[in-house]
Amino acid sequence: MTIETEILIVGGGIAGASAAFHLAGHGRRVVLLERGEIASGASGVNAGAIDSIGWGERPDLQAYLTAGSVEIFEAVQLDLGEDVEFRRSGALQAIHTPEQYELVRDQVKARRDRGHQVELLTTREARGIEPRFAPSLLGAMYSPLRSQADPQKATRAFATLAERRGARVLTQHEVTALESRAGAGFVAHTLRGTITAGELVLAAGAWCGPLGAMLDLEIPIVPVRGQMWATAPVTPSIFQTISSAQSAHAWHVDPGQAPPYLTIRGGRRVTRHLYGRQRRNGEIIFGGDRELAGWTTTPDPTGIEVNRAHAAEVLPFVAELPIARTWAGLMPFPLDGKPLIGRIAAREHVWIVSGLASSGFGRGPMAGKLLADYLHTGTPAPVLAEADPAHRVRELTRQR
Repeated sequence: MTIETEILIVGGGIAGASAAFHLAGHGRRVVLLERGEIASGASGVNAGAIDSIGWGERPDLQAYLTAGSVEIFEAVQLDLGEDVEFRRSGALQAIHTPEQYELVRDQVKARRDRGHQVELLTTREARGIEPRFAPSLLGAMYSPLRSQADPQKATRAFATLAERRGARVLTQHEVTALESRAGAGFVAHTLRGTITAGELVLAAGAWCGPLGAMLDLEIPIVPVRGQMWATAPVTPSIFQTISSAQSAHAWHVDPGQAPPYLTIRGGRRVTRHLYGRQRRNGEIIFGGDRELAGWTTTPDPTGIEVNRAHAAEVLPFVAELPIARTWAGLMPFPLDGKPLIGRIAAREHVWIVSGLASSGFGRGPMAGKLLADYLHTGTPAPVLAEADPAHRVRELTRQR
Protein backbone atom coordinates (compact mmCIF):
# COMPACT_ATOMS: atom_id res chain seq x y z
CA MET A 1 0.00 0.00 0.00
CA THR A 2 1.31 3.42 -0.98
CA ILE A 3 -0.51 6.63 -0.08
CA GLU A 4 0.32 10.11 -1.34
CA THR A 5 -0.66 13.24 0.57
CA GLU A 6 0.26 16.88 0.98
CA ILE A 7 0.96 16.72 4.70
CA LEU A 8 1.89 13.77 6.89
CA ILE A 9 1.46 14.08 10.66
CA VAL A 10 3.14 11.43 12.78
CA GLY A 11 1.50 11.10 16.20
CA GLY A 12 -2.13 10.61 17.22
CA GLY A 13 -2.08 12.56 20.48
CA ILE A 14 -4.07 15.70 21.01
CA ALA A 15 -1.57 18.08 19.39
CA GLY A 16 -1.29 15.96 16.25
CA ALA A 17 -5.04 15.38 16.05
CA SER A 18 -5.70 19.10 16.50
CA ALA A 19 -3.15 19.95 13.80
CA ALA A 20 -4.88 17.48 11.43
CA PHE A 21 -8.29 18.96 12.26
CA HIS A 22 -7.18 22.53 11.62
CA LEU A 23 -5.12 21.73 8.50
CA ALA A 24 -8.06 19.85 7.02
CA GLY A 25 -10.15 22.90 7.81
CA HIS A 26 -7.75 24.91 5.64
CA GLY A 27 -8.51 22.51 2.79
CA ARG A 28 -5.18 20.69 2.95
CA ARG A 29 -4.81 16.97 2.23
CA VAL A 30 -3.65 15.36 5.47
CA VAL A 31 -2.74 11.88 6.64
CA LEU A 32 -2.32 11.28 10.37
CA LEU A 33 -0.32 8.22 11.41
CA GLU A 34 -0.53 6.70 14.89
CA ARG A 35 1.51 3.65 15.89
CA GLY A 36 -1.19 2.43 18.30
CA GLU A 37 -4.69 3.80 18.75
CA ILE A 38 -5.67 7.45 18.98
CA ALA A 39 -5.03 8.68 22.55
CA SER A 40 -2.97 5.61 23.46
CA GLY A 41 -0.05 7.76 24.70
CA ALA A 42 0.20 10.61 27.21
CA SER A 43 -2.80 12.43 25.69
CA GLY A 44 -5.09 9.63 26.82
CA VAL A 45 -3.75 8.82 30.29
CA ASN A 46 -3.43 12.24 31.95
CA ALA A 47 -5.68 13.87 34.54
CA GLY A 48 -7.77 15.81 32.04
CA ALA A 49 -6.99 19.19 33.60
CA ILE A 50 -7.07 22.25 31.33
CA ASP A 51 -5.11 25.20 32.66
CA SER A 52 -6.24 28.78 31.97
CA ILE A 53 -6.26 32.10 33.77
CA GLY A 54 -7.50 33.98 30.71
CA TRP A 55 -5.86 35.87 27.87
CA GLY A 56 -4.75 38.84 29.95
CA GLU A 57 -3.84 42.25 28.56
CA ARG A 58 -0.65 41.19 26.73
CA PRO A 59 -1.01 37.48 25.90
CA ASP A 60 2.21 35.48 25.77
CA LEU A 61 2.62 31.94 24.45
CA GLN A 62 1.34 30.39 27.67
CA ALA A 63 -1.83 32.50 27.48
CA TYR A 64 -2.37 31.52 23.84
CA LEU A 65 -1.90 27.82 24.54
CA THR A 66 -4.10 27.73 27.63
CA ALA A 67 -6.87 30.29 27.00
CA GLY A 68 -6.94 29.35 23.33
CA SER A 69 -7.23 25.64 24.09
CA VAL A 70 -10.11 26.23 26.51
CA GLU A 71 -12.00 28.00 23.74
CA ILE A 72 -11.30 25.15 21.30
CA PHE A 73 -12.40 22.50 23.82
CA GLU A 74 -15.55 24.50 24.47
CA ALA A 75 -16.31 24.71 20.74
CA VAL A 76 -15.81 20.95 20.33
CA GLN A 77 -18.25 20.29 23.20
CA LEU A 78 -20.88 22.95 22.54
CA ASP A 79 -20.73 23.67 18.81
CA LEU A 80 -19.37 20.57 17.07
CA GLY A 81 -21.45 17.92 18.83
CA GLU A 82 -18.70 15.94 20.56
CA ASP A 83 -19.30 15.11 24.23
CA VAL A 84 -15.78 15.25 25.66
CA GLU A 85 -17.01 15.86 29.24
CA PHE A 86 -15.73 19.44 29.07
CA ARG A 87 -16.71 21.86 31.81
CA ARG A 88 -15.28 25.06 33.24
CA SER A 89 -15.00 23.72 36.75
CA GLY A 90 -12.52 26.18 38.20
CA ALA A 91 -9.45 25.09 40.17
CA LEU A 92 -8.01 25.40 43.66
CA GLN A 93 -4.28 25.36 44.43
CA ALA A 94 -3.85 24.52 48.12
CA ILE A 95 -1.42 26.50 50.27
CA HIS A 96 0.34 24.54 53.03
CA THR A 97 3.04 26.85 54.49
CA PRO A 98 3.72 30.56 55.08
CA GLU A 99 6.44 30.49 52.40
CA GLN A 100 3.97 29.11 49.86
CA TYR A 101 1.42 31.71 50.92
CA GLU A 102 3.84 34.57 50.21
CA LEU A 103 4.66 33.18 46.77
CA VAL A 104 1.01 32.61 45.83
CA ARG A 105 0.03 36.08 47.12
CA ASP A 106 2.70 37.68 44.91
CA GLN A 107 1.73 35.54 41.91
CA VAL A 108 -1.93 36.44 42.27
CA LYS A 109 -1.11 40.15 42.38
CA ALA A 110 1.20 39.96 39.37
CA ARG A 111 -1.31 38.00 37.32
CA ARG A 112 -4.22 40.25 38.21
CA ASP A 113 -2.10 43.27 37.27
CA ARG A 114 -1.71 41.69 33.80
CA GLY A 115 -5.47 41.20 33.47
CA HIS A 116 -5.67 37.50 34.34
CA GLN A 117 -8.55 35.96 36.29
CA VAL A 118 -7.23 34.55 39.55
CA GLU A 119 -7.98 35.11 43.24
CA LEU A 120 -6.39 34.44 46.63
CA LEU A 121 -8.98 32.78 48.86
CA THR A 122 -9.05 32.24 52.59
CA THR A 123 -9.50 28.66 53.73
CA ARG A 124 -13.09 29.45 54.64
CA GLU A 125 -13.75 30.85 51.16
CA ALA A 126 -12.14 27.79 49.57
CA ARG A 127 -14.31 25.49 51.68
CA GLY A 128 -17.34 27.40 50.45
CA ILE A 129 -16.78 26.08 46.92
CA GLU A 130 -14.96 22.84 47.84
CA PRO A 131 -16.58 21.70 51.13
CA ARG A 132 -14.05 18.93 51.85
CA PHE A 133 -11.03 21.21 51.51
CA ALA A 134 -8.87 20.70 54.62
CA PRO A 135 -9.50 23.38 57.31
CA SER A 136 -5.82 23.16 58.35
CA LEU A 137 -4.61 24.69 55.07
CA LEU A 138 -3.65 28.36 54.84
CA GLY A 139 -5.81 29.23 51.84
CA ALA A 140 -5.86 28.65 48.10
CA MET A 141 -5.35 30.25 44.74
CA TYR A 142 -8.61 30.09 42.80
CA SER A 143 -8.64 30.06 38.99
CA PRO A 144 -12.27 30.21 37.82
CA LEU A 145 -11.48 29.61 34.12
CA ARG A 146 -9.56 26.38 34.60
CA SER A 147 -11.44 23.46 33.15
CA GLN A 148 -11.48 19.71 32.70
CA ALA A 149 -12.41 17.11 30.09
CA ASP A 150 -12.01 13.40 29.44
CA PRO A 151 -8.58 12.89 27.80
CA GLN A 152 -9.44 9.88 25.63
CA LYS A 153 -12.81 11.20 24.49
CA ALA A 154 -11.35 14.62 23.70
CA THR A 155 -8.32 13.37 21.78
CA ARG A 156 -10.45 10.95 19.77
CA ALA A 157 -12.94 13.73 19.08
CA PHE A 158 -10.26 15.80 17.35
CA ALA A 159 -9.31 12.82 15.18
CA THR A 160 -12.98 12.20 14.33
CA LEU A 161 -13.51 15.85 13.45
CA ALA A 162 -10.38 15.82 11.31
CA GLU A 163 -11.78 12.85 9.37
CA ARG A 164 -15.06 14.69 8.87
CA ARG A 165 -13.08 17.47 7.24
CA GLY A 166 -11.38 15.03 4.90
CA ALA A 167 -8.23 13.99 6.75
CA ARG A 168 -7.20 10.35 6.72
CA VAL A 169 -6.40 8.82 10.12
CA LEU A 170 -4.42 5.57 10.12
CA THR A 171 -3.93 3.73 13.41
CA GLN A 172 -1.65 0.75 14.04
CA HIS A 173 0.84 2.32 11.61
CA GLU A 174 4.16 2.55 13.41
CA VAL A 175 6.78 4.43 11.42
CA THR A 176 9.85 2.24 10.97
CA ALA A 177 11.85 4.62 8.76
CA LEU A 178 11.68 8.15 7.38
CA GLU A 179 13.37 9.20 4.15
CA SER A 180 13.93 12.69 2.84
CA ARG A 181 13.93 12.85 -0.96
CA ALA A 182 15.36 15.91 -2.67
CA GLY A 183 12.57 17.78 -4.39
CA ALA A 184 10.07 15.05 -3.57
CA GLY A 185 9.30 15.50 0.11
CA PHE A 186 9.29 12.53 2.44
CA VAL A 187 8.57 8.84 2.54
CA ALA A 188 7.39 7.20 5.74
CA HIS A 189 7.74 3.45 5.89
CA THR A 190 5.44 1.37 8.10
CA LEU A 191 4.85 -2.36 8.32
CA ARG A 192 1.54 -1.75 6.55
CA GLY A 193 2.78 0.34 3.64
CA THR A 194 4.40 3.64 2.73
CA ILE A 195 3.17 7.21 2.76
CA THR A 196 4.72 9.99 0.68
CA ALA A 197 4.18 13.63 1.56
CA GLY A 198 5.47 17.07 0.73
CA GLU A 199 5.41 18.25 4.35
CA LEU A 200 6.16 16.27 7.50
CA VAL A 201 4.89 17.15 10.99
CA LEU A 202 6.44 15.46 14.04
CA ALA A 203 3.74 15.30 16.73
CA ALA A 204 4.72 12.10 18.50
CA GLY A 205 5.26 13.51 21.99
CA ALA A 206 8.08 11.78 23.85
CA TRP A 207 8.86 9.75 20.71
CA CYS A 208 9.84 12.81 18.67
CA GLY A 209 13.48 12.16 19.59
CA PRO A 210 13.64 8.68 17.97
CA LEU A 211 11.64 9.93 14.97
CA GLY A 212 13.99 12.86 14.51
CA ALA A 213 16.95 10.52 14.61
CA MET A 214 15.55 8.81 11.50
CA LEU A 215 16.23 12.13 9.74
CA ASP A 216 19.59 12.65 11.48
CA LEU A 217 18.07 15.29 13.76
CA GLU A 218 18.69 15.73 17.46
CA ILE A 219 15.42 16.84 19.03
CA PRO A 220 15.86 18.07 22.64
CA ILE A 221 12.90 16.17 24.12
CA VAL A 222 13.15 13.38 26.69
CA PRO A 223 10.51 10.99 28.08
CA VAL A 224 9.47 11.79 31.64
CA ARG A 225 7.29 9.29 33.49
CA GLY A 226 4.14 10.62 35.06
CA GLN A 227 1.92 8.35 37.13
CA MET A 228 -1.58 8.42 38.52
CA TRP A 229 -4.00 6.50 40.69
CA ALA A 230 -7.76 6.28 40.97
CA THR A 231 -10.39 5.27 43.50
CA ALA A 232 -13.49 3.31 42.65
CA PRO A 233 -16.44 5.53 41.66
CA VAL A 234 -17.98 7.44 44.56
CA THR A 235 -20.76 10.00 44.88
CA PRO A 236 -19.95 13.60 43.81
CA SER A 237 -17.31 14.78 46.27
CA ILE A 238 -14.80 17.04 44.43
CA PHE A 239 -16.00 19.92 42.27
CA GLN A 240 -12.86 21.81 41.19
CA THR A 241 -9.61 20.56 39.78
CA ILE A 242 -7.18 20.36 42.68
CA SER A 243 -3.46 21.08 42.99
CA SER A 244 -0.92 22.12 45.60
CA ALA A 245 1.51 25.02 45.87
CA GLN A 246 4.32 22.83 47.22
CA SER A 247 5.94 22.10 43.87
CA ALA A 248 5.30 25.63 42.60
CA HIS A 249 7.29 26.97 45.54
CA ALA A 250 10.06 24.38 45.18
CA TRP A 251 10.49 25.05 41.45
CA HIS A 252 10.38 28.79 42.06
CA VAL A 253 13.40 28.37 44.34
CA ASP A 254 15.17 25.84 42.09
CA PRO A 255 13.57 24.62 38.84
CA GLY A 256 16.43 22.21 38.12
CA GLN A 257 18.03 21.74 34.73
CA ALA A 258 17.76 19.69 31.54
CA PRO A 259 14.86 19.17 31.91
CA PRO A 260 13.49 21.43 34.66
CA TYR A 261 10.44 20.85 36.86
CA LEU A 262 10.95 17.26 37.95
CA THR A 263 9.93 15.82 41.32
CA ILE A 264 12.70 13.20 41.43
CA ARG A 265 16.30 13.80 40.32
CA GLY A 266 19.00 11.17 40.35
CA GLY A 267 16.77 8.87 42.38
CA ARG A 268 16.19 11.54 45.08
CA ARG A 269 12.85 13.24 45.69
CA VAL A 270 13.20 17.02 45.53
CA THR A 271 9.51 17.94 45.90
CA ARG A 272 5.95 16.65 45.69
CA HIS A 273 3.61 17.66 42.89
CA LEU A 274 -0.17 17.23 42.93
CA TYR A 275 -3.07 17.48 40.52
CA GLY A 276 -6.41 15.71 40.36
CA ARG A 277 -10.16 15.83 40.00
CA GLN A 278 -13.29 13.69 40.10
CA ARG A 279 -14.35 12.26 36.77
CA ARG A 280 -17.93 12.17 35.54
CA ASN A 281 -18.03 8.43 36.24
CA GLY A 282 -17.29 9.11 39.94
CA GLU A 283 -13.63 8.05 40.03
CA ILE A 284 -11.31 10.31 41.99
CA ILE A 285 -7.98 10.53 40.19
CA PHE A 286 -4.69 12.10 41.30
CA GLY A 287 -1.12 12.17 40.09
CA GLY A 288 1.98 14.30 40.13
CA ASP A 289 5.36 12.59 40.00
CA ARG A 290 7.75 13.53 37.19
CA GLU A 291 10.84 11.36 36.82
CA LEU A 292 13.38 10.47 34.15
CA ALA A 293 12.85 6.71 34.13
CA GLY A 294 13.71 5.75 30.57
CA TRP A 295 10.85 4.33 28.54
CA THR A 296 9.13 2.43 31.35
CA THR A 297 5.43 2.99 31.98
CA THR A 298 5.30 0.81 35.09
CA PRO A 299 4.10 2.86 38.08
CA ASP A 300 6.35 3.22 41.14
CA PRO A 301 4.29 2.17 44.22
CA THR A 302 6.33 4.39 46.56
CA GLY A 303 5.59 7.46 44.47
CA ILE A 304 1.91 6.55 44.33
CA GLU A 305 1.73 6.42 48.14
CA VAL A 306 3.56 9.76 48.44
CA ASN A 307 1.06 11.32 46.06
CA ARG A 308 -1.91 9.79 47.86
CA ALA A 309 -0.70 11.22 51.19
CA HIS A 310 -0.29 14.61 49.53
CA ALA A 311 -3.85 14.48 48.20
CA ALA A 312 -5.13 13.56 51.67
CA GLU A 313 -3.50 16.69 53.12
CA VAL A 314 -5.71 18.74 50.81
CA LEU A 315 -8.84 16.55 50.92
CA PRO A 316 -8.65 14.42 54.09
CA PHE A 317 -11.53 12.09 53.13
CA VAL A 318 -9.38 10.70 50.30
CA ALA A 319 -7.29 8.81 52.88
CA GLU A 320 -10.32 6.60 53.57
CA LEU A 321 -10.71 5.50 49.94
CA PRO A 322 -8.67 2.54 48.67
CA ILE A 323 -6.77 2.78 45.42
CA ALA A 324 -8.58 0.85 42.68
CA ARG A 325 -6.02 1.20 39.88
CA THR A 326 -2.73 2.87 38.96
CA TRP A 327 -1.12 3.74 35.63
CA ALA A 328 1.72 5.74 34.10
CA GLY A 329 2.59 7.49 30.85
CA LEU A 330 5.51 9.25 29.19
CA MET A 331 5.43 13.02 28.86
CA PRO A 332 7.55 14.94 26.30
CA PHE A 333 9.76 17.24 28.38
CA PRO A 334 11.94 19.71 26.43
CA LEU A 335 15.44 20.01 27.88
CA ASP A 336 15.16 23.81 28.15
CA GLY A 337 11.58 23.82 29.43
CA LYS A 338 10.11 25.50 26.32
CA PRO A 339 7.67 23.94 23.81
CA LEU A 340 8.76 23.28 20.23
CA ILE A 341 6.20 24.50 17.71
CA GLY A 342 7.16 25.45 14.19
CA ARG A 343 9.42 24.69 11.24
CA ILE A 344 12.69 22.83 11.80
CA ALA A 345 15.30 24.96 10.07
CA ALA A 346 17.78 22.10 9.68
CA ARG A 347 15.41 20.20 7.34
CA GLU A 348 13.23 21.80 4.71
CA HIS A 349 9.52 21.00 5.00
CA VAL A 350 9.86 19.38 8.45
CA TRP A 351 7.70 20.75 11.28
CA ILE A 352 7.24 19.91 14.94
CA VAL A 353 4.58 20.38 17.60
CA SER A 354 5.74 18.81 20.85
CA GLY A 355 7.56 19.48 24.10
CA LEU A 356 4.39 20.49 25.95
CA ALA A 357 5.67 18.62 29.03
CA SER A 358 3.05 17.77 31.65
CA SER A 359 0.43 20.14 30.20
CA GLY A 360 0.14 18.67 26.73
CA PHE A 361 -3.53 17.78 27.02
CA GLY A 362 -4.56 21.25 28.15
CA ARG A 363 -2.32 23.09 25.67
CA GLY A 364 -2.35 20.70 22.72
CA PRO A 365 -5.47 21.96 20.90
CA MET A 366 -4.09 25.48 20.48
CA ALA A 367 -0.56 24.21 19.84
CA GLY A 368 -1.94 22.16 16.96
CA LYS A 369 -3.88 25.15 15.61
CA LEU A 370 -0.86 27.47 15.77
CA LEU A 371 1.25 24.90 13.92
CA ALA A 372 -1.48 24.33 11.31
CA ASP A 373 -1.95 28.05 10.68
CA TYR A 374 1.82 28.56 10.34
CA LEU A 375 2.23 25.64 7.93
CA HIS A 376 -0.75 26.76 5.84
CA THR A 377 0.13 30.45 5.58
CA GLY A 378 3.90 30.28 5.84
CA THR A 379 3.81 33.00 8.52
CA PRO A 380 4.13 32.16 12.22
CA ALA A 381 2.03 33.87 14.86
CA PRO A 382 4.36 36.30 16.70
CA VAL A 383 3.99 34.37 19.97
CA LEU A 384 5.60 31.33 18.35
CA ALA A 385 8.96 33.05 18.69
CA GLU A 386 8.94 31.62 22.22
CA ALA A 387 8.65 28.08 20.80
CA ASP A 388 10.87 28.38 17.73
CA PRO A 389 12.73 25.10 17.11
CA ALA A 390 15.52 26.94 15.24
CA HIS A 391 18.90 26.55 16.97
CA ARG A 392 17.33 24.02 19.34
CA VAL A 393 16.88 21.12 16.92
CA ARG A 394 20.30 20.21 15.55
CA GLU A 395 21.77 17.79 13.08
CA LEU A 396 23.08 14.62 14.63
CA THR A 397 26.82 14.09 14.52
CA ARG A 398 27.46 10.60 13.22
CA GLN A 399 30.48 8.58 14.28
CA ARG A 400 32.76 7.75 11.34
